[in-house]
Amino acid sequence: MGLFDSLKNIAGNKLKMEASKVVNNAASSAVNSVGKGKNRSERFVFQALPQSVSELQSRPEAALDTPFKTAALTVAALCLFKSKPDAMYEMLDFLKGPESVSGYEKQFINERLRGKEYIPFSYFDGATPQNGYTPAQPFTIEIYENPYSFDNEHWATLWVKSGGADNMRSIKFREKPSTGQWFLNDIQCLSEIRLPAENDPWA
Repeated sequence: MGLFDSLKNIAGNKLKMEASKVVNNAASSAVNSVGKGKNRSERFVFQALPQSVSELQSRPEAALDTPFKTAALTVAALCLFKSKPDAMYEMLDFLKGPESVSGYEKQFINERLRGKEYIPFSYFDGATPQNGYTPAQPFTIEIYENPYSFDNEHWATLWVKSGGADNMRSIKFREKPSTGQWFLNDIQCLSEIRLPAENDPWA
């Protein structure tokens, strides 16, 4: 074997060793991330949805010490869009912390939910197009994170699953470091979903 062939073999073996290290490190990282909040979810149960800001504030989730709690209360508040819109906005103001719901945000919510008040209900267990998005009792909702939910310090994006959509929808939160509370920042979960069967001419 010539000198060139020997050098080529040495280089090839070194590349294989480095590639093996990369693969092993990636595998180790994946194993270590299991169970450490990379794809965690939390479930919340409401015997009844809060009907006023005082009822919402009496909930244990109102501590807002995790974005999961704030997410669950946000969806619960949005369910009042048709029956008690003023109460809904009071709840959202509370969930936004130092800020309040802007005129633009109110317009956005109105445009998305007018005539489609079923959208927030669709995020609770048992709500499907077939039953007009009527949740099972008690009201139960699961909030999800993914590996990128907490990429930016003091910010979080969490996800909710609709019974009328194939893809999950997101809600964005911002932490106030002085209190450790997570406040609502952007409602991104009001996109259209499948029509309730009773309203769908193709159902």
